[in-house]
Amino acid sequence: MESRIQRIFLTRLLCTACLTLWASLSFAQVGSNPEEKTVLDAVIEPDLDRRTIRESKIDSENFELGFYSGVMSVEDFGSNNVFGGRFAYHMSEDWFLEGIAGITETGESTAESLFNINVVGNDRKLNYYNISLGVNLFPGEIYLGKNYAFNSNVFLILGAGNTEFGGDEFFTYNFGGGFRMFITDWLAYRLDFRNHIFTHNILGEEKSIQNLETHMGLSFYF
Repeated sequence: MESRIQRIFLTRLLCTACLTLWASLSFAQVGSNPEEKTVLDAVIEPDLDRRTIRESKIDSENFELGFYSGVMSVEDFGSNNVFGGRFAYHMSEDWFLEGIAGITETGESTAESLFNINVVGNDRKLNYYNISLGVNLFPGEIYLGKNYAFNSNVFLILGAGNTEFGGDEFFTYNFGGGFRMFITDWLAYRLDFRNHIFTHNILGEEKSIQNLETHMGLSFYF
């Protein structure tokens, strides 16, 4: 009885050893050939063609140089063409510091027309320059048709400077806003609205005047 149990046990042990050896040889044969794939690999691994992607270079232009023309309404002296230029440093995506200089030639005031006098002399030009702090708001895109999209933003600006008019100089505050549309990464179209406020006594009585200006122009980034 004991020898029969021993034979059964030895037979099972021998069968187990044979199965283990066969499984080891089969696994080694599959692993030795990297090109041979199992059924599981064929099911899980997708057969996709990978595209070659060329990453575009992001420009980092922080300086802006621009020129503009428009109309400036000088209180008591009419509305006339204005021309100027600007230089700005963009400290971040939101904030920028801008210096601007412009010139316009004023017309006759009501008093000059009525009494046939000249209160500002022969040089009727008004020159101004200022430094302002600006903030960009509402970044977005403008679509022209279905194939063209341009980045854009709206901005506000506040600053101070100097105005030369009537043979004198006046400390001037300015504030306003505008719209900027980027035609390329280095060229932008701008539309600005400004108000220049200073106090003078050219007409005899000292008064604070507001001089509205609107202009458009192009800006170059580098």
